Amino acid sequence: MASRKSPLFDTATTVGKIMSFLGVSALCGLLAAGLIFPLAASGGAAAATGTDLLADIPAELDEEPLSVPSHIYASDGTTQIATFYAENRQPVTMDEISPNMVDAILAIEDERFYEHGGVDPRGVTRALVNNLTSDSQQGASTITQQYVNNMLINAVVLTGEGRLTISGTGEKTYADKLREMKLAVAVEQEMTKEEILEGYLNIVLLGGRNYGVEAAAQFYWGIPASELSIAQSAVLAGMVQSPNGYNPSVNPEASKDRRDVVLGAMLDQGAISQQEYDEAIAEDLGVEEVNPEETGCISASMGPYFCDYVRREILASDTFGPDEESREQLLNRGGLSITTTLDPDAQQAAEDELEATVPRDDESGAGAAITSVEPGTGNILAMAQNREYGPGSEDSVGETTLNYNVDLDDGGTYGFQAGSSLKPFVVAAYLEEGGSTDDVVDASRSEWANTARWEASCLERGYTTSDDQYDVGNVEEDTNRKMTIDYGVYFSVNTATLATASEMDLCAITDVTDRLGVHTADDGEGISPANPSFVLGSDGVAPLTQAAAYATFADDGNFCEPRALLEVTDTHGNEYDVPGENCEQVLDEDVVAQVNDTIINIAEGTIAAGNPPFPMAGKTGTNNFYSSTWFVGFSSGVSTASWIGNTEEIEEGYDDNDVAINGQTYDEFFGSSLAAPMWLDYMEQVGDDYDTSDFREAEDSPFDDRRDRSRYRDGGELPDDDEAINSDDNDGDDD
Repeated sequence: MASRKSPLFDTATTVGKIMSFLGVSALCGLLAAGLIFPLAASGGAAAATGTDLLADIPAELDEEPLSVPSHIYASDGTTQIATFYAENRQPVTMDEISPNMVDAILAIEDERFYEHGGVDPRGVTRALVNNLTSDSQQGASTITQQYVNNMLINAVVLTGEGRLTISGTGEKTYADKLREMKLAVAVEQEMTKEEILEGYLNIVLLGGRNYGVEAAAQFYWGIPASELSIAQSAVLAGMVQSPNGYNPSVNPEASKDRRDVVLGAMLDQGAISQQEYDEAIAEDLGVEEVNPEETGCISASMGPYFCDYVRREILASDTFGPDEESREQLLNRGGLSITTTLDPDAQQAAEDELEATVPRDDESGAGAAITSVEPGTGNILAMAQNREYGPGSEDSVGETTLNYNVDLDDGGTYGFQAGSSLKPFVVAAYLEEGGSTDDVVDASRSEWANTARWEASCLERGYTTSDDQYDVGNVEEDTNRKMTIDYGVYFSVNTATLATASEMDLCAITDVTDRLGVHTADDGEGISPANPSFVLGSDGVAPLTQAAAYATFADDGNFCEPRALLEVTDTHGNEYDVPGENCEQVLDEDVVAQVNDTIINIAEGTIAAGNPPFPMAGKTGTNNFYSSTWFVGFSSGVSTASWIGNTEEIEEGYDDNDVAINGQTYDEFFGSSLAAPMWLDYMEQVGDDYDTSDFREAEDSPFDDRRDRSRYRDGGELPDDDEAINSDDNDGDDD
């Protein structure tokens, strides 16, 4: 049962109003004794009456920093990618605020601002008389009191301590008002009038999530606060009483009426002339179309998926707070300036190239992604995909928040099968074991029984087997025969790769992939040697992983962890520790040079048709179902993974079907079909912005001329059978 209100204190009755008046009068007496009289202390008229009652109320305002938006920038420090905020606020100084705005706010909210000391006895008395003799309610808070109350609310929001005392909610008690008044007096003794007014004009709510006059001026009229006209200033000043009730974009009629009240007050107080008043009254509100400051990655100007990657990195790092909630609050309220590694020109080129190759609304539904990393630093230069960043729905086409470029834990997917793009890692391991790329393997074997043992010293048994009989085929004709390892990689011969791996310790291969940061996208774990099919790229990996690994070949065996952050500071100039360049020499320079001997010819000879714009190297990749296709390659200054495929079903590819990608169907769909041309077009646009010097040559390369592609004709000169590894009488795998 609801409690009954005593009629004695019901302010709706005459007696109630009288009792309320007596109670409030007593309160005002105490305030006058304890708060107002001390204001005259500088004139020698101090008094102590009532101070005991108020002694327990804090006299110092604990100011928390204002909630300020954070901004993410590209590597140039000026190209803004995205903004994050809980409160849209753009702090400005008094000289950046129109005098019209100052006149308007003083006229309607605190005409005696420069005369009182934080609490205005005349205003309190006027409000009491009005509230006791009429049905309308009138406030008596000075601008200083309003500033204090806004600061208290801000502190509660930021710290979670205390309680909100928002006017008009019925939550503010006499004790709250006492506290506000005493703090207002204290603030006046510590701050100048200009400082108080500046703070107030930056903190006050002016509709929606717009706080402060600069954000409001930009939102409603697309102008800075310094250019606010008399009429516009009156609109904003009028909103203070009811930020959403008098919002000109929501309630234009109410806003205009309130504006005219403010203009009348400005005229009465001599802030404007009769002519200025008449002209302002005649003006329309001028809020035909608002200019919202969009927030979050969904409104990013470019690179929304990179933006999401950066956001997740901040939320995951204890550098920015002890838990995710505090980090998110810092991002939304801390005014962070986040400078990233993103190259805006490379990002734009990637986005344009993706749209030209596989449009986001293409009927095929094919996914596509481009990620670039800088060799020698690990800086992520570009991260793009052919999708609109958004939650996706039945009505949306080509929209998702899943980032195809990164691991599952970073907002990505389970990755995409790497296919033959893993083969250079197998070659690197083989070279480390003492082999040479002109060694010959017998690539005739295409079937491996599940009893075949593959050496894997890092596993418990010291070897592994395939779960079932392992059958593998080749794309090129006449490749089930003996050939050099170099030839097998150039023509991407699967049986040659398996023949090479069968004579090795599989753990030597995964040791190389571990050092190059290659891991599965679903769990972040290194490639497992348990299933021999991994050498043909059966595991799902992310494009960022591929780009970083191949960057090692571009930088003579120096692997660098991918990084997205260059610098993070807040509004107070505090710098946050962000990961620096984390690089390590993981492969011998000569090993790298010999791997490059082969993949240079793939990129320059096959993909660039013998006319490369600068030295380049790389490798195609296609999975068994033609649903995941790659070209991963590099110049000396940029390493890029280009991927095109099916994001939904591994077993549904784009070969020999009626589904057209960008208007074209394919009988065969390989990494060379679309991913490689897309890679080349993109690299031609961005490569010259970075190092394009030639790659280091191996001291003991088996080839006199690394770019002599004649060695790939007819498989090159093959030695006699007894010089080939993995010959029929030396398979060593079947038990």
